[in-house]
Amino acid sequence: MAIILNGTTGITTPDIDSTAGFDGEDLTGDIAAARITGALNATGSAPVYACRAWVNFNGTSTVAIRASGNVSTITDNGAGDYTVNFTTSMPDTNYAIIGSTGTDSNTNPPSTFNINRIRASGNHVDSTTSAVRVTVDPSSNGDSKYVSVAIFR
Repeated sequence: MAIILNGTTGITTPDIDSTAGFDGEDLTGDIAAARITGALNATGSAPVYACRAWVNFNGTSTVAIRASGNVSTITDNGAGDYTVNFTTSMPDTNYAIIGSTGTDSNTNPPSTFNINRIRASGNHVDSTTSAVRVTVDPSSNGDSKYVSVAIFR
């Protein structure tokens, strides 16, 4: 069901309460906030921030995205060095980058996940509104089979 913006008084959305179905109720202000936090199982008064982009990809051989949200492509910059490209740019570069990496074998120890670093030189590179550079440092090879990145803003 579509979200309808009526211009001045609020947003009409489907009811996001999973037990009530879609009722087309107008959601504004505190009502909308309560419905959203309820749907996310968020409790307490702290604000809720959504993930703006995320990706799970295979970083070995030909890099391949397994699943993603707001990530268009992954650029393979060399062994263990990747650029995550956003489908829709971030509003600025003040976002948080969270990542993890792993292997599929007991013979390959876990990797170190680095943000904004060129693996070959160790030099720093700044994030942009359209992409972030991440590197992994496994001790036994240059790539990681499992790489996940999430962006919060």
